[in-house]
Amino acid sequence: MKTTNLVLLGPPGAGKGTQAEKLTAEFAIPHISTGDIFRAAIKDQTPLGKKAQKYLDGGELVPDEIVIGIVAERLRQQDTEGGFLLDGFPRTVPQADALTDFLTAEGRRLTAVINIAVPPEVLVKRLSGRRICRQCGAVYHVERKKEKQAGVCDQCGGPLYQREDDREEIVRNRLEVYFRQTEPLIRYYQEAGLLLEVNGDQDIAGVYQEIITALRGTG
Repeated sequence: MKTTNLVLLGPPGAGKGTQAEKLTAEFAIPHISTGDIFRAAIKDQTPLGKKAQKYLDGGELVPDEIVIGIVAERLRQQDTEGGFLLDGFPRTVPQADALTDFLTAEGRRLTAVINIAVPPEVLVKRLSGRRICRQCGAVYHVERKKEKQAGVCDQCGGPLYQREDDREEIVRNRLEVYFRQTEPLIRYYQEAGLLLEVNGDQDIAGVYQEIITALRGTG
């Protein structure tokens, strides 16, 4: 049986979560978000989870070997036998090397690395235009999904607000950090012949169709 082993890359605001949901349903593979598996390892107090907790409690970055160990533990679970979609890992070239080494040792390999590319100015508009209801958490957008009455949630009548993280200057800073950190990783997977770059500046269905078409070409 052919397995589909994917890594999903994309800046904040690129719509990775939506595409991950569609891809995992399409290929019947688990969506492995590093944030989720980290939280699970810490909550379950696994040996690696305990080590990660110490660094996080001290306000330090968790070393690569612990991050890689937690990801490897997850990839050894039975539900990944038909494939997986990794989201949030790898973040650096050393992590990408470690992932390649791990998969090779397990007799597996990546099918493709999907990069959802969106121009920075489009991302700034998407993220800084977001508004959230304080009461029910419903999400609106000043251009793409306006509320009927200004500043009031259509669903519960609660007040809408802009998250601190969504302020334009903070968004620009987050994006700058993302692109700077990710550029070497994108180059790494380009050179490995694994990178599939798709245009994220279109509707959800268009992005998804482009990903599926590109994946068919990998077979």
